[in-house]
Amino acid sequence: MDGEHDLVEQVYTAKKDTEAADSLIRRYMGFIRAETAKYLHRAPVEGQDEELSIVMLAFYEAILGYEKNRGAFLSYASRGIRSRLIDYYRKERKHKKVISLYEPVQEEDSETMKIDHLEHPDNEIEKSHHRAATQDEIREFEKQLAEFGISFSDVADNCPRQERTLQACRRVLTAAREHPELLDELIRTKKIPAAALSDISGTDKKTMERHRKYLVAILLAFTNGYEIIRGHLYHLS
Repeated sequence: MDGEHDLVEQVYTAKKDTEAADSLIRRYMGFIRAETAKYLHRAPVEGQDEELSIVMLAFYEAILGYEKNRGAFLSYASRGIRSRLIDYYRKERKHKKVISLYEPVQEEDSETMKIDHLEHPDNEIEKSHHRAATQDEIREFEKQLAEFGISFSDVADNCPRQERTLQACRRVLTAAREHPELLDELIRTKKIPAAALSDISGTDKKTMERHRKYLVAILLAFTNGYEIIRGHLYHLS
């Protein structure tokens, strides 16, 4: 998948460039928050939940330690995050005599958590985690759209109705993903870099302006770590 290939290239750049690493972490804060929410059963609160800092650190460690032969980067990062949190809960257990579902359990050739041994662990519990993470991601996405003066209803109303126009918007998305500096410009200026994207994608600037709210939404979804939302939009890429 092109998206995964692009992400791998970004990770390899970030391994050698701290500014690129910081930028990658900012883009994937949605993923980092969603991973944290799995363990908290709610949206993490910055400055309050230590788990969020631990997961952010684990994500950075995943950037430094990742190699292509280790599979998809986000799956690799998720495993590292889990391992980090196991260590964290082990240390917490030494100071508190509290039984936690996330307490480490040593098995013959691996280490898991108590929650893994509950009956049907990936049914209701996993669904609950996913729902909580989805809700958190949608709220954060809605908040960032508001910074552009856009609501979900605006996006729905501004969605292209003709296949030709939809294809033009897809070309804009592809151009933006191939030139991440333009995505950074979008976030920094709160404006679509229309001239550059028009030149690269061959899409008329008037078309882009008519569907500005829709384009802002899909560009944000593909550049800020909104893993769940992006999963529903991959047919556009």
